Amino acid sequence: QVQLVESGGGLVQPGGSLRLSCTASGSFFRINTMGWYRQAPGKQRELVASISRGSTTNYADSVKGRFSISRDNAKNTVYLQMNSLTPEDTAVYYCNGGVSLRISNPPRDYWGQGTQVTVSS
Repeated sequence: QVQLVESGGGLVQPGGSLRLSCTASGSFFRINTMGWYRQAPGKQRELVASISRGSTTNYADSVKGRFSISRDNAKNTVYLQMNSLTPEDTAVYYCNGGVSLRISNPPRDYWGQGTQVTVSS
């Protein structure tokens, strides 16, 4: 059983910052790529940022220069630092991890329950 639990969402004013965290727990061999996705009302879920186990990062164009993804492999945790937030960043943010349960298993996707980020004055 693998669980991903997000924290750090909330209400922030435009121009403000938030830091999201996501920690994986349970029995598994390794977590490969981890990422953050978001889904705004009436829109499809979209990739915000991802980071490989070796810390190669990838960002959506809409967040480049404002958001920063990082991870701590020893803690099985991924972070998303969000700066210069705008109302367009309002969404439910989901953590994703590619988890190998055993050394011989290919990674499969696991998702957190989501955390609400609201940017409003």
